[in-house]
Formats: sequence, structure tokens, C-alpha cells
Amino acid sequence: MKFYISASGIKRVTISNSAAGKGSTKTAATASASGRRISARTLLPVVLLLAIVLPFLFLRFAILVLESTSVCSSLDCVGWRYFSGSDAPMKLRDELTRALLEAKGDKVNEGEADSFNELVNEMVSKGQDLRAFAFKTKAMLSQMEHKVQSARQQESVFWHLASLGVPKTLHCLSLKLAEEYAVNAMARSRLPPPEYVSRLVSESFHHLVLITDNVLAASVVVASAVENVANPEKLVFHIVTDKKTYTPMHAWFATNTVEPAVLEVRGLHQYDWSEEVNAGIKEMMQVNHHIGKQFHKKFKENEIGHTGQQSKFVAALGPSSFSLMNHLRMYIPQLFPDLSKIVLLDDDVVVQHDISSLWDLDLSGKVSGSVFKSWCGDGDTCCPDSKYTNYFNFSHPFISSYFNPHQCAWLYGVNVFDLQAWRRTNITQTYLQWLKLNLKSGLALWNPGVLPPALIAFQGHVHPIDSAWLVTDLGYRHQSEEINIERLQSAAVIHFNGPAKPWLEIGFPQFRSFWNRYVNSSDKFIRRCRITW
Repeated sequence: MKFYISASGIKRVTISNSAAGKGSTKTAATASASGRRISARTLLPVVLLLAIVLPFLFLRFAILVLESTSVCSSLDCVGWRYFSGSDAPMKLRDELTRALLEAKGDKVNEGEADSFNELVNEMVSKGQDLRAFAFKTKAMLSQMEHKVQSARQQESVFWHLASLGVPKTLHCLSLKLAEEYAVNAMARSRLPPPEYVSRLVSESFHHLVLITDNVLAASVVVASAVENVANPEKLVFHIVTDKKTYTPMHAWFATNTVEPAVLEVRGLHQYDWSEEVNAGIKEMMQVNHHIGKQFHKKFKENEIGHTGQQSKFVAALGPSSFSLMNHLRMYIPQLFPDLSKIVLLDDDVVVQHDISSLWDLDLSGKVSGSVFKSWCGDGDTCCPDSKYTNYFNFSHPFISSYFNPHQCAWLYGVNVFDLQAWRRTNITQTYLQWLKLNLKSGLALWNPGVLPPALIAFQGHVHPIDSAWLVTDLGYRHQSEEINIERLQSAAVIHFNGPAKPWLEIGFPQFRSFWNRYVNSSDKFIRRCRITW
């Protein structure tokens, strides 16, 4: 091969085959090198433009193909829509909207698809239209919504059931203290010491009453009150408990002093009541027993097919609804015949600030000073979840004829009682009469509980006290979510009413610290029974 190059560039290429002897020559048309070359500056923008445009064109084409499956039958249709910009998507949306509105007002058919994949497979295999899709989607969503509601109701039932038992830690504490009472003379020492016995009936001291069978809860109430009162030496605690709990309760407070306050523990078996009071308490126990049996029967009958009512039934099955200790509140004047004024504290409260001024309150001749959940003011929005309609069955003529459904209910937790004014009324007899009336009506007036009959018995005898004294509902999930920490800290007393008691595993961690700080974690029985959170 031979190249001939002139000064002006390549003009001719001559290829000679050496094996042929004489070379054959081919001549190519020449052109300028600058005309044949493609510049890199021209190529780069073209490549970038194609990289941007081509994916967009691909996606646009794919979307149109998918949209066209319901309105087009050929690729020509797709191409026509692509280049003409048809309004078929708007028509498809309108058609789907009409189908959904049509399905909205119709009944739901049972046995529809259970999942989205099943729905898609059914629509593809049967080739159904948008109307069938709307009806099947509605049925599927309705079915799923029903399952979610059922699961929530069942969860609420199980949550309430978890609140009914006694934790093994508390059971352990009672057993250890009962054993201590038997072997340790100090645990049997007199409460209060003889030199302080006179304070138990002296009107110059502030008397607080707890009626409970929960040792740990009572210890927290007493410890919090003593720690936060300005003059603890003026406090006298009266703890009333049953025969079963008397020995561990006595052993605890005999070995864990509350000085400078004074405390007594008395069991019901230690009271020497008159025959009239004895007969009244026995009758109350019998009525309460029959109410419990009847309500358990009612619960079993409604257990199947009435899931929505189960959580209410289980809540009413709580120990507090049938506990004699709670119903004994109606006999406080007989329990303390020598006292004229007391403050009653529930065993699920914590005292955070000084409550001494409660004994100076003027009750204006009323029997009780109680807190109403009425910080919201007047009107129908007042006292949420604490109206009479939340406690009574106003569909019953007996209730609707006597009471106002929008009347605000007062609260237990911290209550001041003028016992002299109480003794001049028939509050205790009224309470027992309405208990028997509810039993006779088949529990149609209210579900079991101590507050509804107390609201009736104290009707017209309650003087409202400032709602800032008490913050409640710390044991209810939905109500507790609305309570802010600032309001909680400023309250003199906080009340863990509801299923989620702070000593239970279902107690709310964000509130348990308010209660847990008064548990005597250094006590050997607390440590042995592993009462920690």
C-alpha cells in the first residue's frame, strides 16, 4: 500500500497489491476534512437532551397505555390519545365518582374480598366495571372497619380484666407483713402509743379517714400527706380495714413510723356497733352480694353478640363496685361517733400540697364538701364525662322523673364531711333504699358502683369546693391524655381513679412517678417482694 500526500492535504489514495506484480488503483472522491468531522461540542448537548426527553416520553406512553385499557381497544387509540391530548382521564374520574356515590347509599354485601390483592384478582378475572369495583371496595373497607372496632373493644375488655386481679407483689407484701406481725413484737405494738390516744377524739386536730384493704396504697397516701402538710403534728389518721388485712396493715405502720403525726389502724371486727347499725351493715352486705350475682349473670348473657357493651360491664365488675370497704363510707358517722368533722381520702390518691385549710372550710350547713369536675364553666360542655347521664340510665322512667341528665356529679377522692350535720339526715337510709330499688329493677337504674347511689343519697347536701383541689381520671386512658403536667403538679390531690392504678402493670408511666416517689423503697419487705417500677 502506497500513500501520496501533497502539500494541500490528502488528494489521492493508491493501493497497490505487491503480490499481483502490477497494482490496481482505486480512487475515492475527496472532501475537505473539516466538512467530515463532527465536533464534540455539538454532540454533548444532543446526548443530554435525549437523556432528559426519552424517559419522559417512555413514562407518558406507559401511563397512556394503562389508562387506555378501560376505554381503548387498540394501539391506534393509544396513539390518537397521545398526540391529541384526549380528556378520557376526566371522563374516567367522573365515572368512578358516580360509581362511588352510588355505592355510598347502598347496603354492604357480605362475603366480599378480604384483601387488596384478592380484589384486584377478582376484578381482572371477571372483567367487572367501575360500579362493581366501587361496591366491592366499599364492602371490603366496611369489613375491615368492623374488624378494627371489634379488636379495639376486645382490647378494652382485656385491659379492664387486667385491672381486676391483685398483683403477686402486693400479695407477697401482705403475707410477709402478716408473718412479721406474728413473730415481731414491734409489729404488734400499740397504734397509736398510749400517750397519743387522746388525740383520736380531740377536735383540735385534723382527722383524716382511709377505708381500705390495700397496705401499699395506704402507705403512699399517709406518707404523701405527712410530707406535704405544713404542720404534720396536727394530723391524725384513722385507717379502717377488714379482718383479713388488719394484721399486715398494723404491722406496716407499727414498723414504719409516721411521726410527728398520729395514726390508728382498726379492723371491722374491732367495732362494737349497736344492733341497729349491725343490722344495717348486714343488710347492705346481702344486697351488695345479690347485686354482684345478678350482674355477673347479666354479663354472661351479654358476652356474646354485644361486644360494644363488654368494656362497660367489665369496668363495673371491678372490686371497688362490690367492695364492702367502699360501701362503708355511708357509715362514717357510726364509725367515728366522737368526731364532728373529718376529711375522707381514697386509697388511690396522692397528696401533693398542704390540705390543712380543708378543715377551715365553711360548708354552709351542708353535709359534704366535694369537688365537681366543672372547670369548663356553665353549659352542656361543663363537667365532661361526669354528668348524671354518664352514671344513670335515663331511659328508665324512675331516673328520668327524678334527676336532670345534665347535672354535674361531684367526685370522690377528697371529701370533707360535717358528721354532726350528717347525723341529722337520712342519707345512709336513702343510700340503702336505692341500692335495693336498683336490685329490684334488675340493675336497670345504673351499673354497679358506689358513686351513683351516693349521688342520690347526698342530693341537696353537697357544698362545692374549688376544683383546683383535685385532679382525677389518672386511671383512664382517654381522659388522662387531656391532662397537662402543669395542672397535675399544681393540684393539691391527684386521684388515680379508673382501672389503671399506679401499682398495676397497666398503670401509665407518665403519671406513676407522682405516686412512686412516696413508696418506701428502702423497706425490706418492699425489696423482698420486688415492688419496683
